[in-house]
Amino acid sequence: MPDPSHPRGGSCPGVHRRRFLADMGMGFTGLALGAMLQRDGVARGSDGVWTPPNGRPHFPAKAKSVIWLFMNGGVSHMETFDPKPELNKYAGKTIAETPYQGTQDPKKLALARVVVVNDANGQSRTKLYPLQIGFKKYGQSGIEVSDWLPHIGGCIDDLAVVRSMYTTDNNHGAQTQFHSGRHMLDGEFPNLGAWAHYGLGSLNDNLPQYVSMGVREYWNKSDGHYLGPAHDAIPIRIDPANPLDYGRPEMDIADAEQRLGFGLVDRLDRLRAVEYPDDPTLTARIKAYELAYRMQGSLPEVIDFRGETAETQQLYGLDDPKTKDFGAQMLACRRLVERGVRFVQVQDGGGGAGAWDAHGALRANHTENCRRIDKPIAGLLTDLKRRGLLDETIVVFGTEFGRTPGSQGSDGRDHHIYGFSVWMAGGGIKGGVVHGATDEIGFHAEENRHYVTDVHATILHLLGLDSRKLEIPGRKRLEIDHGQPIRQILA
Repeated sequence: MPDPSHPRGGSCPGVHRRRFLADMGMGFTGLALGAMLQRDGVARGSDGVWTPPNGRPHFPAKAKSVIWLFMNGGVSHMETFDPKPELNKYAGKTIAETPYQGTQDPKKLALARVVVVNDANGQSRTKLYPLQIGFKKYGQSGIEVSDWLPHIGGCIDDLAVVRSMYTTDNNHGAQTQFHSGRHMLDGEFPNLGAWAHYGLGSLNDNLPQYVSMGVREYWNKSDGHYLGPAHDAIPIRIDPANPLDYGRPEMDIADAEQRLGFGLVDRLDRLRAVEYPDDPTLTARIKAYELAYRMQGSLPEVIDFRGETAETQQLYGLDDPKTKDFGAQMLACRRLVERGVRFVQVQDGGGGAGAWDAHGALRANHTENCRRIDKPIAGLLTDLKRRGLLDETIVVFGTEFGRTPGSQGSDGRDHHIYGFSVWMAGGGIKGGVVHGATDEIGFHAEENRHYVTDVHATILHLLGLDSRKLEIPGRKRLEIDHGQPIRQILA
């Protein structure tokens, strides 16, 4: 019987009336919701009830980690990995004056989904512009690589170059599209790193499983979206004294005092979580506080390179001012995956349209940018391979789109969505192969065409994940969102 003299007015000892009613309500609501989902066919699982991923692969994986190198602004495929000598032959002529006028078929050009009508950029550009750099054959495979990228060329027998990519956003929303697979006009969707983070368990509980380095523009800044903020990447800097925002106390504080503070915040958050168990922001905050405490000691150690040999630091170009910053990011990539970080995303040249956006002065732009990244990326591949890490780490080199065969102004190239190149290396990827092809002037992907989500599907497949088993109720994905693994480049 209730005790009227009890200070809580006769309620059960130790339980507030509001808490009791909330818990009861949520319990009955949960039972009803589960029954409704099962009845409507939304719930799924071995017992008929949908359950989130358990952190284990769906089938045996060939890779554990991913290093995702993304070049913001749009790399010219024709001056890096897809040489087109016909551009030199017909330089200065319009496409209509060449044997390739079929590239201007309106049905083919209709691929573009235009965000800004009559924008000054994102046009086809029909006056052909010659190649601005030469090419050489490298390795036993004899694959041609730009003279701007001699160090990456030296690693070509470990790379699978895909020369037949396409996308549909003709402006810089394509940065988001390459990561999420969806056009800016469609809304906001989780990106590949978020799906990998959502599907797989931790390899190291003292470090984040999804890390991002580099500047990200506002349209390309988030990761988890409807999966929740817990699946956003943790942004870090290569600065052992200050590797991430709010990663250390503003003033000196004893470890015991800090533990008390974290403990109090955790208690308050978990009390709140009883009333709002499905609040993704609250769940993310609890996890973030726990991880932040552990990272205070582990993350600065990862990006402290004093223990690396001089030879290793030189391998990444840390001894050269032109390659030092990007080289430090590449060395951090190796140290992160070495310690069990699942997905490392590097956004190079971010901010605004992107450093690779060579509407003018393409030769100067790509000379400088290739100089910055060539030796560090080759150093990363070499270092991973000699440490036995490349077999379990996928390295991806991507960009939002290519650049036009025709000139923009006197010495630039515009955005180009109809055909461009990426490459992959490492866990489960064949080395020394070229897959797909653009036409003779590099305009359209013609042979073995691949939308950007085929890259996603390839990576998830190698991580042992079936994207269809990652879907959540109420968020049915389109077939194109899932993509198809590029099986021709799988080992």
